[in-house]
Amino acid sequence: AFFWLLALLAASLLWSVWVQLSGREDAALLPLGAAAAVLLQELCRFACFKMLKKADEGLATLSKDGRSPLSLRRTAYVSGLSFGIISGLFSITNTLADSAGPGTVGIHGDSPYFFITSAFLTMALVLLHTFWGIIFFDACERRRAGGLALVVGSHLLTSGLTFLNPWYEASLGPILILTLCTGLWAFSTAGGSFHNVLKCLSCQQEPEGRAVLYSALQVPPE
Repeated sequence: AFFWLLALLAASLLWSVWVQLSGREDAALLPLGAAAAVLLQELCRFACFKMLKKADEGLATLSKDGRSPLSLRRTAYVSGLSFGIISGLFSITNTLADSAGPGTVGIHGDSPYFFITSAFLTMALVLLHTFWGIIFFDACERRRAGGLALVVGSHLLTSGLTFLNPWYEASLGPILILTLCTGLWAFSTAGGSFHNVLKCLSCQQEPEGRAVLYSALQVPPE
């Protein structure tokens, strides 16, 4: 979450410098600012991966068995979830503050679905950041540039679709579809399979291995 806040601070400073140098602040600059913010977030995600990787190597060196107590999949999930939670809080805070009043949504012809749509978009953003964290860390670990490019591209696409609001059908629908597809991709990346889902739903357990009798473990004669 701290790394995401660093990205937000860097994007805010970049926007302030941009406005001061250009001498204007109009809607035409917003897509460029959003794209820069997305790239800064992914850069900070990479910095988070490198820091956790260094911590993993250090803990492995200090441990007796040479293994680190950290798990790449768990740290990827926690990192992505933290990015999503802090991003969702910042995206919904102003909306919740405006919902306290005064005024009624839609009284001047605006969409009455603004708040419910904002809630669904925030939910999708939290889930997407969680999925992106899993895919991003795996791509960095396996050195797969294609996975990194798809994460950054889908993040840019999601950010760009929000500019279609208040045409919510054109923004919310594709974002939810993208969330579902990215979730399936992250599930597969984490080692999940349809067979495991069926076993979980049917509450099947793995058969216990047979114990080897101690009497069978005899030292072979010379």
